[in-house]
Amino acid sequence: MSLRISDRVTIEDWEVTESFTTSGGPGGQNVNKVATAVELRFEAARSPNLPAPVKARLRRLAGRRWTQDGALVLHVQETRSQARNREIARARLADLIRDALTPPKPRIRTRPTLASKRRRLEAKTRRGQVKSLRGNVRPEE
Repeated sequence: MSLRISDRVTIEDWEVTESFTTSGGPGGQNVNKVATAVELRFEAARSPNLPAPVKARLRRLAGRRWTQDGALVLHVQETRSQARNREIARARLADLIRDALTPPKPRIRTRPTLASKRRRLEAKTRRGQVKSLRGNVRPEE
């Protein structure tokens, strides 16, 4: 079952591996017996379905979840159900990749207005006058 991200991007099964471990939290004795926590590992660097700029943005978005060998690792242990944790992990992966697919808007440089320049300079001269009055007081002769 492949994971469909958008019209152009689909993640194949071989790119995603899931392993299950016991999770902490509530659950009574069942918590020690059933492996419900999911560790989803997506081999992003080797993925042929993602272009290079998307991989770079995904790496920045992933942060500490990105490994040195270029994999994205997600840990999910929110619910007591293994199936629900799998769904949450896959949804998080899809959301991360969707965020990486949209390129950032280019920043448009703006210039300060003439009035704002004047206000800034007037404030600087006022502040300088206040500071100059703080000097040592000389007794008049």
